[in-house]
Amino acid sequence: MSNAPAGELTSVDDRSRVGSDLRALGLDADDSSRRRAEYSYDASNYRLSPLCVVFPHDDVEVAATVAHCHSVGIPVIPRGGGTGMGGNAIGEGVVIDLSRHMTRVVTVDAEHRTALAQAGVVLTELQKAVRTDTDGALTFAPDPSSQSRATLGGAIGNDACGNHSVRYGRTTDHVVETNLVTADGLRVTATRTGLRATDPTDPAAVRRAEEIASALGDLVSANLAPLRTELERIPRQVSGYHLAHLLPERGFDVARALVGSEGTCALVVSAVVGLVPVAQHPQLLCLGYRDVVDAARDVPVMLSFSPSAIEGIDERIVATMRARRGRSSVEGLPDGHAWIYVELDEFSADDVPAAISDLLEKLRAEGRLVDARTVTDPTQRSMLWRVREDGAGLSSRLVDLDDPDAGSGYESWPGWEDSAVAPENLPEYLEGFTELLAQHGLTGVMYGHFGAGCMHVRITFDQRSESGRATMLAFCRDAAHLVVAHGGSLSGEHGDGRARSELLPIMYSPQMMGLFGAFKRIWDPTALLNPGSIVEPDAIGDNLALADIPSRTWSTAFDLGIPGPGADHGHSSGADHPHAKNGLDPFVHATQACIGVGRCRSHSGGVMCPSYRATKDEKDSTRGRSRVLQEMIRNAPDVESGWRSEDVREAMDLCLSCKACSTDCPTGVDMATYRSEFLHHHYRRRVRPMSHYALGWMPAWLRPATTMAPMINAVLATKLSGAAARLAGLDARRAMPQFSRRKEVRNHLRGLTKDTDAGTVLFLDSFTKAFRPEVGAAAARVLANHSSPGSTTSPGSASTGVSCEKDNCCALTWISTGQLDHARKVLTKTAEALDDGTDRPIVVPEPSCAAALYKDMPELVHTDAARRVAKRVRSFAAHVGEMLDDGWQPPTMPDAVTVQTHCHEYAVFGPATQASVLRRLGVSTVTTADGCCGVAGNFGFERGHYEVSMAVGEQALAPALRARVDDEPVLTDGFSCAMAVQQLVAVDDRIRPVTGTHLAQLLDPHPSGESAARPRGDHA
Repeated sequence: MSNAPAGELTSVDDRSRVGSDLRALGLDADDSSRRRAEYSYDASNYRLSPLCVVFPHDDVEVAATVAHCHSVGIPVIPRGGGTGMGGNAIGEGVVIDLSRHMTRVVTVDAEHRTALAQAGVVLTELQKAVRTDTDGALTFAPDPSSQSRATLGGAIGNDACGNHSVRYGRTTDHVVETNLVTADGLRVTATRTGLRATDPTDPAAVRRAEEIASALGDLVSANLAPLRTELERIPRQVSGYHLAHLLPERGFDVARALVGSEGTCALVVSAVVGLVPVAQHPQLLCLGYRDVVDAARDVPVMLSFSPSAIEGIDERIVATMRARRGRSSVEGLPDGHAWIYVELDEFSADDVPAAISDLLEKLRAEGRLVDARTVTDPTQRSMLWRVREDGAGLSSRLVDLDDPDAGSGYESWPGWEDSAVAPENLPEYLEGFTELLAQHGLTGVMYGHFGAGCMHVRITFDQRSESGRATMLAFCRDAAHLVVAHGGSLSGEHGDGRARSELLPIMYSPQMMGLFGAFKRIWDPTALLNPGSIVEPDAIGDNLALADIPSRTWSTAFDLGIPGPGADHGHSSGADHPHAKNGLDPFVHATQACIGVGRCRSHSGGVMCPSYRATKDEKDSTRGRSRVLQEMIRNAPDVESGWRSEDVREAMDLCLSCKACSTDCPTGVDMATYRSEFLHHHYRRRVRPMSHYALGWMPAWLRPATTMAPMINAVLATKLSGAAARLAGLDARRAMPQFSRRKEVRNHLRGLTKDTDAGTVLFLDSFTKAFRPEVGAAAARVLANHSSPGSTTSPGSASTGVSCEKDNCCALTWISTGQLDHARKVLTKTAEALDDGTDRPIVVPEPSCAAALYKDMPELVHTDAARRVAKRVRSFAAHVGEMLDDGWQPPTMPDAVTVQTHCHEYAVFGPATQASVLRRLGVSTVTTADGCCGVAGNFGFERGHYEVSMAVGEQALAPALRARVDDEPVLTDGFSCAMAVQQLVAVDDRIRPVTGTHLAQLLDPHPSGESAARPRGDHA
């Protein structure tokens, strides 16, 4: 095996056939252009396209991959969740994704408080497994904000810390052993006292372990003084290699010396980690300050109370959270413009309330505290922690504090987001840092681990222009000198990567830099492992993802620059768009909203991203789709050929258009809209998939279908239904809905007419009329039983106070299939029909149609009428909340309800809309299935989607159905959700028979079906 430097040995042939060579070894290797696009980015500012991506199943396959790459001189880049901000999970060689298959928690040893887990396990999954196996007594302590998608291997590679690091320190402090693959493909194990072959019967591995250990020993014994004086000076000194752990007084701790080495020395394939006791009674104290500097000055007082966490956030992050997810998304904060979360528990004090009272007394005596509040409600506490955890994403696309409803105020980026000083030096450092930002004309949003002196700051760098990049580089150099002057570290937990490695000589002496190089060469003499980081680094300004993007106009049907649903705006497209950033095309700017935070790769919490949760494939994550779109924009020869991209079409195939990403993604990526836009252009003047005609044009043929309902339903009950489904591009395994007969529709909707004097407009969509007319009738009766604001009638009169709109459409199916020209025509007609000169609420029983009218219509139809109508639209559940605000008295409700959270209502009208209104209605137990039902409009019916559709249903809905008690209603306001329940009941005998119910049916004062147009009698 050659010791030639990386790049000198590699021939063009070696590089071009690396994927096929690895597949020939039986490895799962993908070198398609789409796959390489997905892995060209992480969460940093950088972009490097790999040759190939490998998905190993175990350490043997990792070793085989690395050995082959070593033999041909191709670099290897290990990768976990790809959430690092330093640019240390990308490269131009072979990327090894350990997060796809190597996700097992192998053993949990409660007695010795350790766990053995593979490198690809997500941290929250590791914590969950440990808590399960120890009855909630123990956990793995490091909890970075990305813990729901960051992996154990990534945490070890970067030396991650987390929100509770003020007590539990860094990942370094919890590593017992690491099982490694060396640069030449051998398996060794690093321990707290040395290095050994993982398999003692492998002579090559035994020999290599002895060689490395001997060389490390010689390196340490010759350099004791600098190792003792330059390293481990502050709690968060993560930059560089952690060589101090090799000192004699540290016991020659090779395992911990490798933590934070960012995959540049060896690949971690599994690790034994230490566990800590779980606090059973944490209490959160929120402290409000005028600014972050004042907050930092009080940190020493807080530290004296032994808290488990001292975390800070900036007011811009809070304003952005509220603007994007509603004011109810942030509740419980005291007054102030910057906030500190202090968590105390039974390990802090015997009497936590008394300790909190004592702490508050001391802080008030300091004179800087503005306000304080103790948060005891678990839901509110977790909500506030989510604001902190989403800080990186929220701060990247901030609202204007002076006008938070006007959309994104500016965008910010990492690059200098991770510096750290001793906590007592933090105020002075922040003062100097603020002055430095002003000198360079930049704005920074600060949040982070105040108790550990580690600040996360996202800065308004302009990486698209040459002058902006020059400013960024100059600032980073000045910032490095500043943090070093305060005795700090360039990195406090994210690692150096491409973002900071070039600046390490500012922090360390030439002698220490030489030791870092020697340490790297001992492990990786051919420099094949993650080149470009720490030793012989790439320049900070190289390979920036936003540099050199072609300037083109991607004309779009959607107005992608408007600030929000129903907002006033003008429409234009291209570089002159009023909301374009830095002269950037709005479509380009929209697709660049993804910065790689990776919340879409989380396994639980929220609704995003259902297809990724089903497949665990980066291709099916919102981030993966965004990256393929970004590569399309960068690499397409021209706009027209870009829209024809097969890579993007393939990436979009399993997108359910659930819209959840528009709410759950901290940066507000709206993949459902981007998908519709892409399909609109991709199939222009081309033959579409048959399902686009069968399902996309469904509203056009539903009316005649009800006339022929008996015949159609009869056919659907025979074997002919399978052939018909296949002909229409549908999956024959999916149960088709039964059409309502024309007479049945007439009976249910009799008397529901337009009424210009009514206070409320009921909009009945095509699906409600064709499949669930009883829902429309129930909705009308509920609305008639309430005197709407502005109504000229009273409940019980011959005029119901409800005007019914039955002859227009929300165009949802045309939107979801990307037939936007026709969608605009339909919505233009709808807007004109509904724009009646009033501000009467327009209530839509079908949540997806309500979302289309509220959000999609003003983005597609650029008229004042469309904007006026959009502002009036309500989902049924949201309007019931307004009725309750008006003092409406609902009927008696069931004690318990299981509710399938509707994705579109969740995304457009608020995540807690349905559950919140049920609780206000008096339902004592609301069980929510928070996740897509799997049908998602046309998605679940289309051929090729059935397996994923059913797997998505298993994420939340199916378990909720199995757990429900007898006679407990299942609320399915969406028709797709009702169909999903029907399908799951049909195929799973563990689910008791049940039919989905609409909220209107639960509230119906006359469930027997009395027409809403008739006098109310006793119910007047």
